[in-house]
Amino acid sequence: MLAILASCASQPPYYGPKKPGENVGYTDTRLDQNRYQVTYSGNSNTDRQTAENFLLMRAAQVTVESGFSHFIFDTRDTKAKNTYYSTFTGWSGWPGFGGYWYGWPYDPGPFDAQGETRPVTRFEAYAEIVMLTPAQAAKEPRAIDANQIIAHLGPLVIPPPPAKS
Repeated sequence: MLAILASCASQPPYYGPKKPGENVGYTDTRLDQNRYQVTYSGNSNTDRQTAENFLLMRAAQVTVESGFSHFIFDTRDTKAKNTYYSTFTGWSGWPGFGGYWYGWPYDPGPFDAQGETRPVTRFEAYAEIVMLTPAQAAKEPRAIDANQIIAHLGPLVIPPPPAKS
C-alpha cells in the first residue's frame, strides 16, 4: 500500500485530455463558432501556477486548432479543492490492529489511537474563451496571441505518459 501511495505522490503534473473515470487533465467544449469552455484539473502535485499555465496552453491550442490566431478570456477562475487523507494504524494497546481509515464512528475510550490526517489540495482552472481573427485581435487590447503562448509554454508542458501495454 505504501508503494502505491509513494508512486502517486511522486507523479508530476499531467498535461493531456481527461480520460473517462479520471479526474486529472483538460477538457474543452465548443459553445459557439468562436467560443469554447476549457478546463484543467490537476493532481495533488500540480500547483496553482501550473494549473493556470496548462489552462492557458490548452486555450491557445484550441484557438489554433479552430483556425483562429488570438483569443480573449470571457470568464476565468481557479479553485482549490481540498480533501483530507487519514491513516489509522490502530491503538497503542492493540499491536497489529489497524489499517487505513477515513473516520471512526465512536470514541475509542481510554485507548490512544494512532493516526495522522493531512490535507491534499488539487487545483481546477476554468475559462470561457472567445477566439478572434487577426483583424478582430487588432481592435481588442486584451487579445492573446495563441501561437506565442504555444511557443512560450510548449517546452514547459509535460506530454501525456505513454500508454500501458
